[in-house]
Amino acid sequence: MINITNTQELDNPTSDLEIVRRYLDQVKPPKELSKSESSKLEAQLRELMQTKNARLIAHYYSDSSLQDLADDTGGFVGDSLEMARFGRESDADILVVAGVRFMGESAKILSPNKKVLMPTLDATCSLDIACPIETFASFCDEHPDRTVVVYANTSAAVKARSDWIVTSSIALDVVEYLSDEGQKILWAPDKHLGAYIKKTTDADMLLWDAACVVHEEFKARGIKDMLAIYPDAAVLAHPESTDAVLELADVIGSTTQIINEAKRLPNRDIIVATDQGIFHKLQQQNPDKSFIIAPTAGNSAACKSCAHCPWMAMNSFQSMYSSLLQETNEVLVESTLAEQAMKPLQRMLDFAAKNQLRVKGRA
Repeated sequence: MINITNTQELDNPTSDLEIVRRYLDQVKPPKELSKSESSKLEAQLRELMQTKNARLIAHYYSDSSLQDLADDTGGFVGDSLEMARFGRESDADILVVAGVRFMGESAKILSPNKKVLMPTLDATCSLDIACPIETFASFCDEHPDRTVVVYANTSAAVKARSDWIVTSSIALDVVEYLSDEGQKILWAPDKHLGAYIKKTTDADMLLWDAACVVHEEFKARGIKDMLAIYPDAAVLAHPESTDAVLELADVIGSTTQIINEAKRLPNRDIIVATDQGIFHKLQQQNPDKSFIIAPTAGNSAACKSCAHCPWMAMNSFQSMYSSLLQETNEVLVESTLAEQAMKPLQRMLDFAAKNQLRVKGRA
């Protein structure tokens, strides 16, 4: 059984797509800096981070300059959950999260006694936007017989309402385990990842109707055209992509899994269907290989993301400096809510430890 529900059916007067477009209309790219301006600001950031004992935790999809700064200053670059786990183990007093809001919340949940800042609190995620706690909680209440499994790309409130939190690399294992136990699943929010898990595990899943604006833009026809040009290329795709794209993939995996497989594969040409921010790390680790971004809907009005998360792009040297200097844009999660959200998160971590699985984040 596989069903998809849309928030419009839950008396939500505004469609998910309209909500996402409204947010996207508000996104303004950071001001372009000259080379000298960028170097000066980077030096100021390094000094400020040392003075305040701060660590930068950057996602693979963030700007390459932020990834390099994190690597060079004792910070961390990685997936969403690994970012939060690094923060928990760090001796820093301040964690600066270069990513999107749910990543900052995850860091705060795992590090409640540390100050967590973000370059901007406006950086969100289409999956988070499309799964508001009010309608989601009502939907869960309507299906009390189902185990609620939510993807890490959700708000702290949605996480707190769940039974399990999963990341893209452990979702298959968790759902397969629950299915073998005879449990029916209520999955949220990404319908494409949910459909992929359902197809792979044959679990009974009821899917929330939401999608990532980046991964939904990749087109199977465009990938086929690229394969005609690069016949020996491997195709690596994130499971948030559509089924038509996943059918063409040689490897389906999370961001970390894609990075690891790119290094392992013998192919010199690799077509990648995920956010182009990952190319910085891919090229660092594989200087002898050529990475090709999978085609999207194009640069027209039809393209919502063009292979790069518009909210990730809001993180910059300028916004980070302002946030850290004034200690603004602090991420706060109410203690009771954080404790509730920690339960399904800990359940996943315990499951991973028991089954000797590597738990990686997002996205």
